[in-house]
Formats: sequence, C-alpha cells, structure tokens
Amino acid sequence: MSDFFNAFEMSPVPTPGPDAVAPEPFRGIYGMPAFVTIPTSDLAASTDFWVRGLGFFELFSIPGQVVHLRRWAFQDVLLVPAEGGSAQTQVPAMSVSFSCVLSEVDQLVEACRGLVADSVTGPRDTPWNTRDVEVITPERARVVFTAAKRLVPGSSEARDLVSVGIVAPKSTGEGDNGVHD
Repeated sequence: MSDFFNAFEMSPVPTPGPDAVAPEPFRGIYGMPAFVTIPTSDLAASTDFWVRGLGFFELFSIPGQVVHLRRWAFQDVLLVPAEGGSAQTQVPAMSVSFSCVLSEVDQLVEACRGLVADSVTGPRDTPWNTRDVEVITPERARVVFTAAKRLVPGSSEARDLVSVGIVAPKSTGEGDNGVHD
C-alpha cells in the first residue's frame, strides 16, 4: 500500500489532459499557505509583465510598497520595491513554479515573447509528465509554468512515477487513502 493518495479535491488544478480548462482567477481573500515575494526596481513595469505576459491580475496594491498579484487560488505573488532601487542583474538558480493547463502554454509563450523577446525557454516535456515553460521576468525571476499532461498507462512517464511509489488512480471515485494499483 502506498502512503500517497488522491487529494485532487483540495486543489484548484484541474484533472490533467489536453481538454483541461483553467479555473477562473480567484479573487477571494484567504490565509495564504505559501507565496512568493519578488523585489523589483520598477513596480509598474513588473506588474505589467506579470499581468499581460503571465496572466496574473492585481488583487490589490499599496502604492510604492507592494503589489499583490494572483492567478488561481494559492498562486500569489507579492511585488515589492528592491532595496535601494537596485536591480537584479543575474538570474537566480532558484525558481518558482505555477500550474497551468496545456491550452494556456502557447498563449503564455506568445504573450511573454511579445513583451520581452528572449524571456522564454520551451515549452519542453518532462519525464514526470508535464509540459514546462520557463520565463525570466524583467526583475530577473525564474518562473516556470507547468501543465500536467494526461497520464498514459504503460508509458515511460507512468513507469517513472510508479518506480517512486506514485500510482495513478484507476478512477476518480476512489477517495482519500484509497489503494491505487
């Protein structure tokens, strides 16, 4: 028996596949279980890129202090002024990843390249069954958008997941802590 169980009901991420539909932007106020804080030397330019390129919306802002951006529930970013107005010049090794759906990948690539031509790498397919796009934002943050692909039984990706103890449920009706084999 695996220690892993199907808990998709607590996530805003839709069931993977080419026909998955992204959830609506989430405008509710909640205690954020995690968020990213990105320093920027230009709040307005960064906000514009994150909104028009990456598909976030401005939940609220405190002028000159913080811009709170969001896409789906639990995808929160706080843009804050960089200390002393200094700009980041190097791309950090660390990245932040956000879920998306397959139908969003091409439009995200096009929008970001339209704003900053060399800002995008990918898309590329991964051994863990996702299609990923890496974006370097104007403030030099490394942001990865990752879309789950439908898992094909018997595929190399399915075998890779099984080898680490993750077995996809046979149906969505199995519930939490169900045996998935």
